Amino acid sequence: MEQQLTVYNTLNRKKELFVPLHAPNVGMYVCGPTVYGDAHLGHARPAITFDVLFRYLTHIGYKVRYVRNITDVGHLEHDADEGEDKIAKKARLDQVEPMEVVQYYLNRYHKAMEALNVLSPSIEPHASGHIIEQIELVQKILDNGYAYISEGSVYFDVAKYDKDHNYGRLSGRNLDDVLNTTRELDGQSEKRNPADFALWKKAQPEHIMRWPSPWSDGFPGWHAECTAMGRKYLGEHFDIHGGGMDLVFPHHECEIAQSVASQGDDMVQYWMHNNMITINGTKMGKSLGNFITLEEFFKGSHPLLTQAYTAMTIRFFILQAHYRSTVDFSNEALQAAEKGLLRLTEAIDGLEKIKPSATSDVEVASVRTKCYEAMNDDMNTPMVIAALFEGAKMINNIIAGNNTISEADLKELKETFHLFSYDVLGLTEETGSSDGREAAYGKVVDMLLKQRVKAKANKDWATSDMIRNELTALGFEIKDTKDGFEWRLNK
Repeated sequence: MEQQLTVYNTLNRKKELFVPLHAPNVGMYVCGPTVYGDAHLGHARPAITFDVLFRYLTHIGYKVRYVRNITDVGHLEHDADEGEDKIAKKARLDQVEPMEVVQYYLNRYHKAMEALNVLSPSIEPHASGHIIEQIELVQKILDNGYAYISEGSVYFDVAKYDKDHNYGRLSGRNLDDVLNTTRELDGQSEKRNPADFALWKKAQPEHIMRWPSPWSDGFPGWHAECTAMGRKYLGEHFDIHGGGMDLVFPHHECEIAQSVASQGDDMVQYWMHNNMITINGTKMGKSLGNFITLEEFFKGSHPLLTQAYTAMTIRFFILQAHYRSTVDFSNEALQAAEKGLLRLTEAIDGLEKIKPSATSDVEVASVRTKCYEAMNDDMNTPMVIAALFEGAKMINNIIAGNNTISEADLKELKETFHLFSYDVLGLTEETGSSDGREAAYGKVVDMLLKQRVKAKANKDWATSDMIRNELTALGFEIKDTKDGFEWRLNK
């Protein structure tokens, strides 16, 4: 491989050179959504983060099998083991079948991901479609002595596992810390230890999502699904497992324990986690009134929003920060991202207006070099954007006549901007609404300005001034050029 990617491995807390187990094939598993509500900003960040990783690994020559699961059973309301299934609860409240809830919100999730230009994964398995694999996983853990049956449920024996292995390697916790922070539940008597987690839960009579098993009619524990599906589609050893930082403990910690307890060694080589998004410095939550769905962002319909924001503005906003850093949402931050995206888009458009010279007095190769260096340094997308902005400044100087560029260098600059803006960062040329309305009004503006050019040619200054004044009043900035006109909408 010409380009060598370095990634931060959460497991050992250091950057490592990415060396696939079976090059050029790469196996990547990312925890997807629990589909019982509309996608929100928290869903967008891991989707975009690992979409960029997927794109970049593919670009530098790897064949990537990207698995992103859908949780449609077993994620309980209070914690991993207690309370009502989140999807079943939504189905009960809406008086529909649980799979109706799943399908409805999954369709909306896919629509939001499409707007954000997130590529579809190679495989998108559902937890409910892999009950057999999860039962087989639980049986292996039982056979190896790291689980026990209690009143029809099966629990992972954390204390026994910790004696033979190290429970807490990913999160940095030890078992005493876990025991001291584990919530004791009233009437809880099935577990030997409060830190133990469910591999299989016996369904109560009112529980509508249930399957037969050797132990009871019930359902799998939340943690079991990713281990079982990762193994099915990527094998006992694969390269990357990703997700949000909030999944490190307990979900991914339990996954490591399950894989070692069932097969004797680690399943995953590199663990990667994106950090959280806060809103005005506060964790996002429905109870706090700051829970904003992606659809609300696109429509500007939430009280905390001062305007609507396009999907590409959201994507650019997220990519402006390194994936391992916290991102704080505010209208001011999104408006700044909107302006930055416009600046980048105008530079790309400007490339088509440049007429090459015989020679160059600009160094264009540095832009591509800096972009690769940034991507290879643990996917440093902010530095990629910074390098592209340096290129944008170069483009503006060439357009202004301050510098010259040869045909070969202009081709190089165009290819670099297309590669990193579109192919790697996943931005799209159309930055307006996904239904094409902004493209339509752009054609209308062009038509009016062409009429203005004709009016000026006929010395019809009244019509020419009227068109310009009316468009200016609507927020359009009009610039006359030797070739006709340019315009932009000031937001």
